[in-house]
Amino acid sequence: MTTPALPEQTFTLRPSGAFSLVEAGAFGHGAEPAGDWPGGGTFADGVLRLALCRDDLRGQVGVALRQDVSGVHGTVSGLDPGEPVDPVRDQVARMLSLDGDGAAFAEVGERDPLIGRIRAAAPGLRPVLFASPYEAALWCVITQRWGRRQALAARERLSREFGRVVEVAGVALAAVPTPEQLLAADRLPGLPELKQERLRAVARAAVEGLLDPVAIREGDPAEVRARLRTISGIGEFAAGLIHLRASGVQDALVDAEPRLAALVGAGYGLGGPATAADLARIAEPWRPFRTWTAVLIRAAGRRLPELAAVPEPALPARVPRSRRPRPEPLALIG
Repeated sequence: MTTPALPEQTFTLRPSGAFSLVEAGAFGHGAEPAGDWPGGGTFADGVLRLALCRDDLRGQVGVALRQDVSGVHGTVSGLDPGEPVDPVRDQVARMLSLDGDGAAFAEVGERDPLIGRIRAAAPGLRPVLFASPYEAALWCVITQRWGRRQALAARERLSREFGRVVEVAGVALAAVPTPEQLLAADRLPGLPELKQERLRAVARAAVEGLLDPVAIREGDPAEVRARLRTISGIGEFAAGLIHLRASGVQDALVDAEPRLAALVGAGYGLGGPATAADLARIAEPWRPFRTWTAVLIRAAGRRLPELAAVPEPALPARVPRSRRPRPEPLALIG
């Protein structure tokens, strides 16, 4: 659904510590492993364009982001007259990890020389997150048993038909439907019936507050993931992805991501992939940014010569479809 143009509003975010919008744009849309983030926008000519469902789940907006020496400047399209821009600013800050203390994050590199070298190779890189746990949950359901290209096409079709198309710095972008819009649709064309049922389950969970980003970020990780797994279609992997890549959590331990384990094993001379116990021990100096640091390694570790040749973890052997486990749509982090 395309809506008439509304007056634009602006905001400015002033990062604490180093931050690069170029790195954020590459994280979402580049060729490195981190490029698997589906985003919901584009990055070109120094402008990161986003289309997102608002945290209040009542509508969608577009945001064009630019950076200069004074900060990161956002231009918001799609707000009704009189609606405050601050909630959108805060949501964007969480998405780009600008709500955290980047100066304190730099101290991790001083305590751990390997992290210091990776930071130097990727100056200003911070985790880039889904717009919300709700959008992450939708993506988890859409990707089940589908490849990335097919899932992105389905997400775009769903957004254009049932969500909202907004103009963002001269580009028309589609944002996913709100829970209300999704639940109001009799059918979701192009999606199997099971995916339709699970998308509606996600929408109902969002309405009930199970996908509130603050509650997910601040809750006990095990309890949070257990609650997320009560949503139809959200299993253990998806619950971890929603927790780590959509809530803004900064210090959760990441100990079940194969690519991270391979890079840590090589970087710290373990002779093989790091085990969960290895990661818990090695990550102690990363506190209170264990999640951020794991994303940094995963997204930029291969920029170091000694990690560039670390082989990708082997994919599971193919099995007959009737016995095949549900494929994981994304890595847990970056």
